Amino acid sequence: MPKTADLRLPDPSRWKALAFIALAQLMVVLDATIVNIALPHAQTDLGISDANKQWVITAYALAFGGLLLFGGRIADLWGRKRTFVVGLIGFALASALGGAAQNQAMLFGSRALQGVFGALLAPAALSLLAVMFTDAKERAKAFGIYGAIAGGGGAVGLILGGFLTQVLDWRWTFFVNIPFAAVAAAGAYFVIREPAGSRNRSSLDVPGVVLSALGLVSLVYGFTRAETAGWSDGLTIGMFVASGVLLLAFVATEARVKSPLLPLRVVLDRNRGGVYLSLGLAIIAMFGLFLFLTYYLQVVRGYSPIRTGFAFLPMIAGMITGSTQIGARLMTRVPARKLMGPGFLAAAVGMLLLTQLEIDSSYVGLILPAQLLLGLGMGTAFMPAMSLATHGVEPRDSGVASAMVNTSQQVGGAIGTALLNTIAASAATAYAGSHAALGATDPELLKLQSMVHGFTGAIWWAVGILLVAAAIAVTFVNAGRPTAAPVSGGAGSGDADGAEDEFRMPVVAH
Repeated sequence: MPKTADLRLPDPSRWKALAFIALAQLMVVLDATIVNIALPHAQTDLGISDANKQWVITAYALAFGGLLLFGGRIADLWGRKRTFVVGLIGFALASALGGAAQNQAMLFGSRALQGVFGALLAPAALSLLAVMFTDAKERAKAFGIYGAIAGGGGAVGLILGGFLTQVLDWRWTFFVNIPFAAVAAAGAYFVIREPAGSRNRSSLDVPGVVLSALGLVSLVYGFTRAETAGWSDGLTIGMFVASGVLLLAFVATEARVKSPLLPLRVVLDRNRGGVYLSLGLAIIAMFGLFLFLTYYLQVVRGYSPIRTGFAFLPMIAGMITGSTQIGARLMTRVPARKLMGPGFLAAAVGMLLLTQLEIDSSYVGLILPAQLLLGLGMGTAFMPAMSLATHGVEPRDSGVASAMVNTSQQVGGAIGTALLNTIAASAATAYAGSHAALGATDPELLKLQSMVHGFTGAIWWAVGILLVAAAIAVTFVNAGRPTAAPVSGGAGSGDADGAEDEFRMPVVAH
């Protein structure tokens, strides 16, 4: 049978492969939050200063965010299955190094290595789904499962991180990755069969790799530094300027080179561009909220780490329901924008409820319904977004298109944490200063009131960001209802200006 036909035939092991790909994705998403819970204990154990503790998070974010596009292109060039397995093995080894860390340098180095291998693993996982599931209905189910894990995995990390830290030791938040990676790598090696003829045989764009990595690292570091040093700090401003110059040079380079790292056709498509932008904005809002709710429940309400993790379960349930029961069922029947727009709006309503937080707010009366709305909205929006972000690209570009999804999430997460944290800190400081001047008598109560005031002030910004994400999704994403008409593997979802209104997915060729 010709190799071109292999692209149209379904892989008989695709659903088994999905289980191992989903397990790997869960591990990566878990790692983004599980370490946060363990950080105070690790800091005490290894004698890490308050000024340096941020590097446990920053080292990972810089390596991950800076190398994602490179990782996506490596998957296209070297093979997605091979890149996926190597990424899993490397991530497990880096996690073992982190769990065994004897000093802060060893811990920071292991986190950077986790980021490097995560940048190989994450885009390879998503691009494998993109090339293995070609039937519209099957693709909807597969991406529904993947989207639920991507959305809810962070909250699961809070539960698992709290349990491991409280019952065992902070080191187990690293060691727990090893069995995840071992099972996923073994399963992937024996089960995944990458479609023939989907690999990109072009040369690697070295200038693009350097410019994109330095540009994204500068951007992520600029926002991370702004969180601690302030927005007017000279180095913070310098990082943003450098990032702008480097990323503009990157775009100019990609427009000229023969084999670009990021073919501009991938991001200039109206649908995909709208997905990347709206998804990044939604992640900005969500990451800040995770942090605020964690601090609110633990510091203000006195919840234990384990109880805090379980308090996030309604959000997980909402995301899984929204992704698998709403998004997956409706995606083949209605245009993607009619799921993404209302999904982000529902999440904004949930976020709006949380602007009413007070020191003694009821969990059942306020936080629980807000989390359910957030979860349902995000799950409904994420599912078509994940699928549409990789739909219509040529098979040889699926790795880098997948990397763009992860890049928007990673960069959005770094921006969200820094931006909303800075807003919350400024609002809390202003509140504390004004009320102290008015003669507040209980300093501990004033501290908690200021903290909650800062949270709600930042959450208002998150509401606005989600509304903008909804507007972008409705305006830019113009792909219509999926049709059953077969198209070629390299067919796009529309031309560069988005004129085509039908969102066609390849179907099985009999």
